Amino acid sequence: MSYTIIACGESRSFPTAHAFVEQSSASGAGLVFIGSGAGEAFRAHAGIGAAAFVAIELGNECLGVHTGEHRGQEGSNVVGFARFRLGDAAPSDLIELVRQPGTPDSVLEAARAAFIAAGLKVAVCHDFPGRIVNRLVRPYYNAALRRLDEKLATAEDLDKTLCLGLGYPEGPIALLERTGLDDHFAVTSALHEALGQDDYAPARRARVAAERKRRAVA
Repeated sequence: MSYTIIACGESRSFPTAHAFVEQSSASGAGLVFIGSGAGEAFRAHAGIGAAAFVAIELGNECLGVHTGEHRGQEGSNVVGFARFRLGDAAPSDLIELVRQPGTPDSVLEAARAAFIAAGLKVAVCHDFPGRIVNRLVRPYYNAALRRLDEKLATAEDLDKTLCLGLGYPEGPIALLERTGLDDHFAVTSALHEALGQDDYAPARRARVAAERKRRAVA
């Protein structure tokens, strides 16, 4: 499936060269909006309805923020996507593809095929803030940070226990320090505001890291 990429600001999904970007064409059957301004560019673009599929790069927001919603019947040739990435680490090969209740299967499959052809792995989810990975792992990271505050064990022993006991390649404390505690704060803050669930309330250490970064750039 051919597609045209419309770049609108810095992209978290594709911050560097990638086959998905390189394989785009000037007159593709699909339209892909990438970058921090993807949603705004989508809303200003003419001819959306003629595309085989339209894909909008998302942050933590719902696709419905850009397409609108109507009584649970929303759905068109527009899908959302985000390439999973933790903080400043390189993006993974996982694309989370967001569908709405009325999204046609043909549209979903066209978008999925475009990402897979570029060597990416695709998981499909419904239109909820944070999608799959963040919804599952952010409470776990918060719990690890809170147990560290409670002095259950040292950071090193918490990480060692989870790596050796559960086979994780990297412990949560080391992972968050490597990818950015301030990024964890930003994501959990957005999810906590959207979902209102205490598990997503940013842990103290993430809040401190975000405040330190804010003061450093002020």
